[in-house]
Amino acid sequence: MHVKFVNTGGMGTQGNLEQWDDFVGERYDPNRKTEDFRKFDESAPAGVREFYRENHARQTRQFVQEKRRQYAGRGKCEMGIWEACEYLNTLVDESDPDTSLSQIQHLMQTAEAIRRDGHPRWMVLTGFLHDLGKVLCLYGEPQWAVVGDTFPVGCAWSGKIVFPEFFEGNPDGQVAAYQTRLGVYGEGCGLSQVDLSWGHDEYLYHVVKDYLPLEGLYMIRYHSFYPWHQEGAYEYLMDEQDRAMLPWVRKFNPYDLYSKSAAPPDVAALKPYYEELIGEYFPAKIAW
Repeated sequence: MHVKFVNTGGMGTQGNLEQWDDFVGERYDPNRKTEDFRKFDESAPAGVREFYRENHARQTRQFVQEKRRQYAGRGKCEMGIWEACEYLNTLVDESDPDTSLSQIQHLMQTAEAIRRDGHPRWMVLTGFLHDLGKVLCLYGEPQWAVVGDTFPVGCAWSGKIVFPEFFEGNPDGQVAAYQTRLGVYGEGCGLSQVDLSWGHDEYLYHVVKDYLPLEGLYMIRYHSFYPWHQEGAYEYLMDEQDRAMLPWVRKFNPYDLYSKSAAPPDVAALKPYYEELIGEYFPAKIAW
C-alpha cells in the first residue's frame, strides 16, 4: 500500500523529497565555478524556494524543542531496520509520477558507493541508514519539518544558510536573546548542546544512538547541517569532539549527494548482505 504525502502546505504535495536533494547537490557541486555559486539561490525551482520560505519561517526554537520532546523518546513504534526501510519505501509523491528510484535504492546506492571505496562496515551501514528518519513524513509531519538544510535555532542565523532572507518571517527574529552571535549558547559549548532545526537527521540520531560508533552518529545527525560542514559557519559553537568528527561528516557527504547517478542497485540480490550487516549492529527490533 502506498502512503501519500499529507497535504500540510509547502512542498507536501507540490514537490518531492528528491527535489531539495537535487538542489543541494547542485549548490554544493565541487566542480561548479565559484562565481556561479550564489546563482543557485536565485534560479532555484519555485517549489524549492517555497519550501525554504516555509521552513525558515516555521522552524522556531519552541517548535524544535516540542518536536524533540515528541520524538526523541522513541515511543512511536517498534520496527526492525529492514522493516523501516520497507516502510519508508511506501513514501510516494503522486505529483511526481516519473520518479523511478525507490527510497531503498537511494539508501543502497549510497551504501554501495561507500562499500566500493573500502570503508569500514559501520560506515557502509551508516550510508544505508542515513535517510530512514524521513519516516517522519509517514507519521504526518510536513516536509519542511523533515528535510532541508539544517541550522541552529536560539542564536543569530548565519548568512551562509541557504535563502537567509526567508528568516524575515520567523518569530524568533523578534526575540532579542536569540539574535546575538551566541544567543542562548556558550562559546565552544559543543554542537550536542545546540538545538538545530528539526528534521530527519536529528530524529534518526535519537533512534540509532545506542548502536553505532560516534563517527557514524555524527554523519547521521549532521549530514544536512551544510552551513557548518560545507560553509564553515558556527565554528565558535564547536568543541574538541566536533572538530575531531567534522572530517568524518565531510567524508560521508559526497556519497549521499553524488551517488545518485549510478545504476539502480539490485535490491533483491543485495538484501542478504544488508540483512547480515544490520544484524551485526542492531537487534531484531528497535524503538522508533
